[in-house]
Amino acid sequence: MSLGGMKPLHAWPLADRQSLVGVLTDIDDTLTTEGAITADALQALSALREAGLQVMAVTGRPVGWSEPFARAWPVQAIVAENGAVALVREADGRLRKLYRQDAATRDRNLQRLQDVAHQIVQAVPGAQRAQDSAGRETDIAIDHSEFTQLPQARIEQVVTMMRARGLHATVSSIHINGWIGDHDKLSGARWIVRELLGRDLDAECARWAYVGDSTNDERMFAHFPNAVGVANIQRFASVLRHAPRYVAAGERGAGFAQVARAVLDARA
Repeated sequence: MSLGGMKPLHAWPLADRQSLVGVLTDIDDTLTTEGAITADALQALSALREAGLQVMAVTGRPVGWSEPFARAWPVQAIVAENGAVALVREADGRLRKLYRQDAATRDRNLQRLQDVAHQIVQAVPGAQRAQDSAGRETDIAIDHSEFTQLPQARIEQVVTMMRARGLHATVSSIHINGWIGDHDKLSGARWIVRELLGRDLDAECARWAYVGDSTNDERMFAHFPNAVGVANIQRFASVLRHAPRYVAAGERGAGFAQVARAVLDARA
């Protein structure tokens, strides 16, 4: 669906919202605003959980960065590093970490990933590793909009270098991520829903909503009929190939809160 085909949030059919059993969401620039979760977005997460909905976040951020949020936010899990690893909060408050790849595979991939990151920093003017890189276990990230600014041509150069070296690559609202393996946000969502709930996400994809804001959400937008973008998705209008069906009027956390309200109003 083209960006021009996105419908405003009020066009989201009541019956589709009523049938939802869960909400999956991106984090950066979807839940967060200027790098922090806002009170309205945090309250929206709580309200969704209190209404009995399953709520999980799926992010390109590192697992180390995600740990405090997995402890504090009212979500059942955070799937980090584009589907590679998940943090699950147990009933006693402890976090359980789950991996898609075994330890030997992760160890084998680590040096190769670091070599590619070093090559990119040396070859691409202005390229810098993301400041959250110390918390990454299964991927690399180059900053393009969080603490430094890379023009679109340099972003494309980084993506090309990652892919030429056998990595999967995607661009979020702040980083360019590269990793080894077939996982991504969609396969990570399938995995964690199966692991935690014993449910088949594909069989019931029309009963889950996904909320996101950038090109690394494209597979999710294409897969879920109840996919919604927050308004700042317009930033990626020139490069987005798959758009969500609906778009909120608000940006970032305010937009997520509007999506949550639309879901909750349908259950009233």
